[in-house]
Amino acid sequence: MKILTGNDLPTGDVIWWTGTGWSRHVEDAVDVGDKGEAILHAEDGACRVNGGYILDATETPDGPRPAHIKDRIRALGPTVRPDLTLKPSDPNAGSWVI
Repeated sequence: MKILTGNDLPTGDVIWWTGTGWSRHVEDAVDVGDKGEAILHAEDGACRVNGGYILDATETPDGPRPAHIKDRIRALGPTVRPDLTLKPSDPNAGSWVI
């Protein structure tokens, strides 16, 4: 199956084509078959998606599963919590300057 993904213009969030619009949940993505390029062209022209692309996926009981690990990670959402990052100037961060 082929599904579409990209980034939401106002927020930058990863979004997935549902057949009638965009969702932030890969479970809502639908197979676009050979219509993917036409859909992306229309959605990009209407400024509803940025950086859209077509990717291979497998249908599972929980919805589409992107074939490539990079896209599976994108589907999970942000993986870095700003409240858990170490500040470079933090002396307790464990950085060594020699």
